[in-house]
Amino acid sequence: MKFSEVTVVRIYLTETGELQKTLLAKLHDEEKVRGVTVFRGVSGFGRSGKVHSSTLLDLSLDLPLVIEFFDKPDKVNHILTHLRKILPAGHVVSWNAHVNED
Repeated sequence: MKFSEVTVVRIYLTETGELQKTLLAKLHDEEKVRGVTVFRGVSGFGRSGKVHSSTLLDLSLDLPLVIEFFDKPDKVNHILTHLRKILPAGHVVSWNAHVNED
């Protein structure tokens, strides 16, 4: 089995606002990354310390989101340069990984 190097990116947000929609459109339509997954958290908090959570009685639309994607390292570096303009500091984590290829 052959493996190639990739960079994985994880972006932490909340559901409020249009940032999720903007990011997905940018990653899909403009940057054409290999794939994107959006994870919706049931609870979480960030720098503010405010806990965002969901209960059976509350259909909150302010839950934590994680947007994750991967691609070739040079392509991801190019994408991150563009994303810095629209994402707040401290919301992006990335690391090197390997993906199996045919």
